[in-house]
Amino acid sequence: MTDWRMRLTGQSGVGLAEYEMRAVTPADDAALWSMLEPVFRAGDTYAIDPAISRAEALDFWCGGTHSAFVLEEGGQALGSYYICPNQQGGGAHVCNCGFVTAKAAQGRGVARVMLEHALEEARKRGFRAMQFNFVVETNTRAVALWQANGFDVVGRLPGAFCHPDQGFVDALVMYRRL
Repeated sequence: MTDWRMRLTGQSGVGLAEYEMRAVTPADDAALWSMLEPVFRAGDTYAIDPAISRAEALDFWCGGTHSAFVLEEGGQALGSYYICPNQQGGGAHVCNCGFVTAKAAQGRGVARVMLEHALEEARKRGFRAMQFNFVVETNTRAVALWQANGFDVVGRLPGAFCHPDQGFVDALVMYRRL
């Protein structure tokens, strides 16, 4: 398994000594909600009702077929992601993920580390590919990160997302074989 401690860097580029990637537990609910709430309320990256309740948001992130993970440093949550089958039956060999980074941890490589972990986890679980179904094209940091890690835009949904500031923008379907 990869040593995740050596991959995350701070603003200065110096490695952070103590952090851990682990499965989310109910004890993480407050930290998880503190990351999800501002992202969902902003309404500019996820096709989620901005008025979603705390309970509904946590159930969305951690419930059903989702397996959620948290990346933390010294007990402080830096980010979280979930992984799940993208479809059932004949499509269950392709996984889907969702990512969120704590505002204070943005720009430190948290999403990159979580993606590396997700790709490793996907392979370990026997998935053959990873697909992001609905990447809002204005989420340029995510699009750039996914593309830098081998994801191709395999579909464009014209005007499929109603951005709160930019109006109707395209959503991208991004895909990578594992």
